[in-house]
Amino acid sequence: FKLRPISFSNNSCYLPPLRCPAIARLEPRNGSPESYVIHGGRTPNNDLSSALYVLGMESRGCNRKLTLSCQEKELAGEPPSARYGHTASVVHSRGKRACVLFGGRSYQPPGQRTTETWNSMVDCPPQVFVVDLDYGCCSAHYFPELTDGQSFHLALSRGDCVYLLGATPLASDSRPSRLLRLRVELLLGSPKLSCEVLDNGLSITSPIATRLSPARHEYVVLGGYQADQQKQLQCHLVALDENGIRIEPQAAPPWNGEISSSRLWFGGSLGKGNALLAVPAEGNPAPADAFYLYQVSFEQEGADEESGNQGYSQESTDLEDSTPLEDSEELYFGRDPHEMLEMLDSDGEGGVYNEDDEEDETQTGYWIRCCAGCQVDPNTWEPFYSTELTRPAMIFCSRGEGGHWVHAQCME
Repeated sequence: FKLRPISFSNNSCYLPPLRCPAIARLEPRNGSPESYVIHGGRTPNNDLSSALYVLGMESRGCNRKLTLSCQEKELAGEPPSARYGHTASVVHSRGKRACVLFGGRSYQPPGQRTTETWNSMVDCPPQVFVVDLDYGCCSAHYFPELTDGQSFHLALSRGDCVYLLGATPLASDSRPSRLLRLRVELLLGSPKLSCEVLDNGLSITSPIATRLSPARHEYVVLGGYQADQQKQLQCHLVALDENGIRIEPQAAPPWNGEISSSRLWFGGSLGKGNALLAVPAEGNPAPADAFYLYQVSFEQEGADEESGNQGYSQESTDLEDSTPLEDSEELYFGRDPHEMLEMLDSDGEGGVYNEDDEEDETQTGYWIRCCAGCQVDPNTWEPFYSTELTRPAMIFCSRGEGGHWVHAQCME
């Protein structure tokens, strides 16, 4: 891994570290770069967020630093409530695009809380929300086919269709192999939606889907759970075409001992048939590394590319030379491996880190700039959020000329 710090543009809003938000990728369009829609999730204080952010790359400096822009989208109409464990998908129809949000869990409604159930979680109502990404208008839709809420499912989209696979209700540990298809028509007034129940879904929760090729809507689905703390070790190929959806079992990689014996695993897609898996490190005494990370690759084998047969590999990643990855601090978006190597080798130093390339953060850095009356020493600060590891969280204040950064500890 090559982990390097990033910075946010001065007009960016503060993006709190979020757990289990809904994330969808927005492809480049009309000169705008690739970006990501982020909705909901748990905050470090264990609150639930209802905000919708659009996060994208603003510039890439000559000193190899990446600058991101984060903007919070104001929602109007019937916006979705705060939740986590839901999905976001982007649909295209009649030359327009929109974001479809579904599922998730939230706290018990205030009017139904008791002393015993004050922090109890419930499945959100089975509503489908359509968000106009240009104007922020939201609409909520009900369907008789959706009788209960679902969380930690998988959503795959192509054109004007969204396919929902897996999930489990909060009241039981059942994982019905339900498969739903939502069709969204973005008409001139309000959107028109339809819901169809299909057969042969997947009985799974919290899976990882990695797309094999940008030119085709083919995904390898791996990871996830088939029961409480019982991992789903089988992999599946999911293909979306004009006729619908096709799901085929695939041979799984030969999982090693750490992966097979672990009760938990999680990860995400790295694109082009690659996925990142993490399993907790176990042992007595406890290992120095908290997690083992593995890269799993699925590739089309040369002669069998048209037939869809998959080859795979599994590789462990070495973290000894990497710096800790803090929540919402160090990220790279839209990077292919060859692009990363070109960027790191562009100065002829073979990717060797040069401290002189870094900007002077004592004046303009994201972590140091603060209000004039700030009494916090950035070298001896006390953590404000539980997720702060080595640097204090900063919040951008728009007051004054050009605004300024304020330590989270200084905010009343």
